[in-house]
Amino acid sequence: MSSNKIEQAKTQRVEAVSFIKERLPINPEYLLILGTGLGKLAEEMTIELELPYKYIPHFPVSTVESHTGKLLIGYLGGKSVMAMQGRFHYYEGYSMNQIVFPVRVAKMLGIQTLLVSNACGGLNPKFERGNIMLINDHINFLGDNPLIGANDPDLGPRFPDMSQPYTKHLLATANQIALDAGIKIHQGVYLAVSGPMLETKAEYRYMRQLGADVVGMSTVPEVIAAVHMGMEVLGVSVITDECNPDSLEPVSLDDVLNAAATARPQLTRIVVGLLERL
Repeated sequence: MSSNKIEQAKTQRVEAVSFIKERLPINPEYLLILGTGLGKLAEEMTIELELPYKYIPHFPVSTVESHTGKLLIGYLGGKSVMAMQGRFHYYEGYSMNQIVFPVRVAKMLGIQTLLVSNACGGLNPKFERGNIMLINDHINFLGDNPLIGANDPDLGPRFPDMSQPYTKHLLATANQIALDAGIKIHQGVYLAVSGPMLETKAEYRYMRQLGADVVGMSTVPEVIAAVHMGMEVLGVSVITDECNPDSLEPVSLDDVLNAAATARPQLTRIVVGLLERL
């Protein structure tokens, strides 16, 4: 990213922030990114404002089925939140900077914490369809990341540390909430790929050997951008299919959405409980 592109990106962020600020009924403290099949978590919110992405300057527009494409401002768990009902993926043709644009806008609005969810495939043989995993680390196999190019020092350092991208106290609190509620919970490594095709048997075997517990097509760019800006991060994955290379079966979008719907009450309890304790 050249200096001209940095200035252009700054201008775009300022315009988006100004548009949102002029309409804000409250000042949100937390950013929620709701992944595939998890958009209905927003039904638990007390919504004060809805902003379709298409009206926000320079926001990308969700093109994936089940991603509504709205920015929601309101309350959840007694906290003021901004929720993205639909996210953006690399396979949609968006650049990394477009994918993380809302996260950077959120930081400019004063938000310091990102809670990001996704639907994913389970690589760990102990994980079952409908289980929930707290992300404690990740592997970036997207072949790109949002920090490539000239660094904007207003966002963060040239070489941000990624030794602990997922915040320890948020992981510990979310884990305790699940245990208290009797919710089966895992922790593990999320591996991000570009998609949109699902993986082959050989690829699943390879990912297991690398130490990945789940595989998905999102989340990592947003987390990298958030960590770059000094935000705290919690990542939660819902296992929507079991990626056992020795008994692999075809998976449809309906299968993914149905599995996400099954896990939604448990995920909601964890997210709401976490916000209540923060």
